Amino acid sequence: MAKQVFGGNWTEDKLNRVRKYLGAYATIMNKYNFYYAYIDAFAGTGYREIKETEDKDTLLFPEFSDIAVQKFLDGSARIALQVKPRFNKYIFIEKNESKASELNQLRIDFPEFNNDIVIVNEEANKYLKDLCLKDWKYHRAVLFLDPFGMDVKWNTVELIAQTKAIDLWYLFPIMGVNRLLKKDGNIEEVNRNKLNEIFGTTDWYETFYQVRGEQNLFGFYSFTEKTVDGKSIGQYFIDRLKTIFEGVTENPLLLYNSCNSPLFLLCFAAANKKGAKTAIKIAQDILGK
Repeated sequence: MAKQVFGGNWTEDKLNRVRKYLGAYATIMNKYNFYYAYIDAFAGTGYREIKETEDKDTLLFPEFSDIAVQKFLDGSARIALQVKPRFNKYIFIEKNESKASELNQLRIDFPEFNNDIVIVNEEANKYLKDLCLKDWKYHRAVLFLDPFGMDVKWNTVELIAQTKAIDLWYLFPIMGVNRLLKKDGNIEEVNRNKLNEIFGTTDWYETFYQVRGEQNLFGFYSFTEKTVDGKSIGQYFIDRLKTIFEGVTENPLLLYNSCNSPLFLLCFAAANKKGAKTAIKIAQDILGK
């Protein structure tokens, strides 16, 4: 599992890796008779904007204040529109109405794509469910899942795999998961349900915790103990992806903050059996750089 320590260009590095894949993907797909799209499930405004004066106490994850060195970046939406060869369609999903409205600026800034940009103001899981259930025989896509929190449900990921047509880049929230895993295993029901939804199973508990026993002055007693760290959580998720996708990269990129705490896992999975070998080879090369 590769490691990327945060150092100023962390967010840009992540997006540049996706940019490289989009260019390689479009070059290959341009030779075939498929209608192919780029899908961004959490498009935001099209920009990545971090305020340097962000108050750590107001952040969901205070560690993200490290990203303040990146004041203003092109988001994944704008990066996709700059890739050549171009995609046939660009679908940008954003559930926040005001942010979705701001995405209309893309049509002004990229007028040549005006008729091929679709802006969807809807919750990502709901829209992707409907989209994945369509006929994908003559269609292909690259989907970028870059949620801030734990917004992606496993049943959505399953539907993506079942299309047999979508290549998936997923920025999996390692820190978000790890924060819910109490050391003593006493996890509130609402948080257990969140973890069940993101992993698509309840088996994670037996994997992440062990019951141990000790002898003391008053006799033998047992207790539950957390036995995983960010890296092993990431490996568990990769193993879950392997149960439903045709191919999954073996070298996902762990993204760390300046305190050496893992934040996200940038991973890749290919749903199409015929194209998976090539897709994985390209993605693994990009992730390994």
